[in-house]
Amino acid sequence: MITGSEFYKVMCAMAPLYFAMFVAYGSVKWWKIFTAEQCSGINRFVSVFAVPILSFHFISQNNPYKMDMMFIIADTLSKVMVFVLLSLWAILFKSGGLDWLITLFSVATLPNTLVMGIPLLQAMYGEYTQNLMVQLVVLQCIIWYTLLLFLFELRAARLLIRTEFPGQAAGAITRIQVDDDVISLDGMDPLRTETETDINGRVRLRIRRSISSVPDSVVSSSLCLTPRASNLSNAEIFSVNTPNRFFNGGGGSGALQFYNGNNEIMFCNGDLGGFGFTRPGCGVSPRRLSGYASSDAYSLQPTPRASNFNELDVNGAGTPVWMKSPVAGRIYRHTASPKMTWESGQRHVAKDTINEKEISFRDALRAAPPPTAAGVACSMEEGAAGKETAPVAPIGRQEMPSAALMVRLILTVVGRKLSRNPNTYSSIIGLVWSLISFSRWNIALPDIVAFSIKIISDAGLGMAMFSLGLFMALQPKMITCGVKKATVGMLIRFILGPAFMAAASVIVGLKGSRLHAAIVQAALPQGIVPFVFAREYGLHPDLLSTLVIFGMIVSLPVTILYYVLLGL
Repeated sequence: MITGSEFYKVMCAMAPLYFAMFVAYGSVKWWKIFTAEQCSGINRFVSVFAVPILSFHFISQNNPYKMDMMFIIADTLSKVMVFVLLSLWAILFKSGGLDWLITLFSVATLPNTLVMGIPLLQAMYGEYTQNLMVQLVVLQCIIWYTLLLFLFELRAARLLIRTEFPGQAAGAITRIQVDDDVISLDGMDPLRTETETDINGRVRLRIRRSISSVPDSVVSSSLCLTPRASNLSNAEIFSVNTPNRFFNGGGGSGALQFYNGNNEIMFCNGDLGGFGFTRPGCGVSPRRLSGYASSDAYSLQPTPRASNFNELDVNGAGTPVWMKSPVAGRIYRHTASPKMTWESGQRHVAKDTINEKEISFRDALRAAPPPTAAGVACSMEEGAAGKETAPVAPIGRQEMPSAALMVRLILTVVGRKLSRNPNTYSSIIGLVWSLISFSRWNIALPDIVAFSIKIISDAGLGMAMFSLGLFMALQPKMITCGVKKATVGMLIRFILGPAFMAAASVIVGLKGSRLHAAIVQAALPQGIVPFVFAREYGLHPDLLSTLVIFGMIVSLPVTILYYVLLGL
């Protein structure tokens, strides 16, 4: 039975964390102390310094030679059980798929162990639970987040191949080369694909950043944009070098005249975004809003982000139209006839053909285009609008390159992305140092280094919660995905997740306080890193955002309820 003093001890451990979150929320929402740009600077400090150093501090102090193997096996078994069941659902049922496999696996198995789990479990079950939580943090950072990133990149690679090589064309790819400056396939930066076909029909694919390779054949008709590196303002400054045919029908008035989807002349004085456009048979596309979302001000998983580009498109009458892309826009080429999704320029070389396409499929990651009455998918913009295109001949069954090529491609970009994540280095260096310091030589950190790390790590928990409060205040509303999705997500996070953990713990033979600690840590709020990945790859970010925000509010009473029930 839980006594009043034990309950008070738990509240003493958690109240300071929620106080930091409340102060941050009020400083933005009510008192207007911080602007969005200032919040971005605070969050950058948290993501680059506070959280990585906090991770290193905990991991380096954990003895890896005395790890609780039964606890680790129980946690691993619960995640494997969830992953297998979701995989079977994705394979056997039409309602499943890789998208929901990734999202539901994140929701059910990846809680906020570092920030919330360590202080909460330590107050509930004693000092030894800190080592248990640190062991789970190491596994999360090194294994589970890497697996999650692999799945996101797999999904992005499949979308890229399916879009660029529909039907059986992808089966002829024998080599995939990724340029050194391509960090990820998440669509944050516009990419360019080049395909070279030899005389035997074998295709060699090269993926490049679009800003580093512009074909000579289309330079004269290209749109040259120089964006200001900012995601924090609706007003972007561009240097526009546009052919005369884009200005007032070739006239010399000097005013920028563009046309929206209704063929109405629009005058622009700097911000060229926000206009709709039309496609033959597909109606008007959804209106694009500003490139800055309030969620861009929060990141615990820093990834290089490009500024906003404006993109050029053409409507059904061949009229150029301007609109703004959310984060990393596509640069479309003006040609004589409109193209549905991807614009391409071709040049011929001796014995080979090189096809170049500029791609940025970030928006396409959010929803697949619905099929038309003829069974053919619309382009990505039409899919979002729910419109239909003119009937097109079916392209047959979709093929993919060989598994070895796809795995090599995904491992390449995953490795590059992990190499730019400070949490990767803090986890690995902390683990290596713990192996050295707890060895038979018993080497300790020099005091000057230990105290330097401690002064930042002591503020790490508070700053992480403060950053969460800023993130919550910048959101337009708490529940962004709808009540139904939010309810299902909460049930998975706070009921099914602990249920799988309890089953796995019983299977491996955990008992007593270790069993209770395993169940309570599975009921912690949603982890931050899965949400950051979901936002970067455009996969259900509204659901993960709701679970992070609303989950932080309801997690304290939920975990205390588990604590009381398990103590009966």
